[in-house]
Parts: sequence; C-alpha cells; structure tokens
Amino acid sequence: MTITLYGIPNCDTVKKARAWLDAEGVAYDFHDYKKAGVDEATLRGWVDRLGWETVLNRRGTTFRKLPEETRADLDADKAVRIMLAHPSAIKRPIVVTGDAVQAGFDPVAYAGLFPVR
Repeated sequence: MTITLYGIPNCDTVKKARAWLDAEGVAYDFHDYKKAGVDEATLRGWVDRLGWETVLNRRGTTFRKLPEETRADLDADKAVRIMLAHPSAIKRPIVVTGDAVQAGFDPVAYAGLFPVR
C-alpha cells in the first residue's frame, strides 16, 4: 500500500504527522506541495472527497493575507484556484493511502488508517 503525505516540511503539524508515522514504522512518500505543487486533478479529488471547506486552510497566514475580494464568495472552484495559486493555503498535512484521504493530523485517525506496530 502506497502512502503519500502532502505538506510543507517546516509546518509544525506536518512535523508531528511525520514523527508519528516514523515512530509507528509506517513507510510513506513525502510530497512537498510548496516546492512541487499539486496538480489540479489531485486537488479537486481531495475537494470532492473532503469538501473545499476542509482542504482550504482559511486560518493560515497565506489565506488571511489574500485580498478581501479574493477571500469573499468562496465556492469549490474559487477555493481550488486559490490553492493552486497559493499551495500554502492547502490544509496540512493531507495523507493519501489507498482510497482514504485524511486532512490534518490526528493520532487516533492515523491509527485507524495505517497498520501500526
């Protein structure tokens, strides 16, 4: 089973998720979406599964610094355009394994997703 953790290496929540995965012996690929970006099809897949409200990080500095007119009247298409233009506005981390997609880090949810020691 391939596990991919999407995020930004210096994000504290991503660091916690990576530390948990490492401690539990869960092998994963890390995708730095600030450096490598994320393609639109992948991002739309996350939005379809989780909702744009979950995938868009509206509490982060990147989103809050956007002009008010950009942040107003959000819908799925507008949220995807924002996240494609500003990958730091994507919730961190996003983990994908098989058919499962999880936004954010929650040790209990991770324990249910991964075979742990």
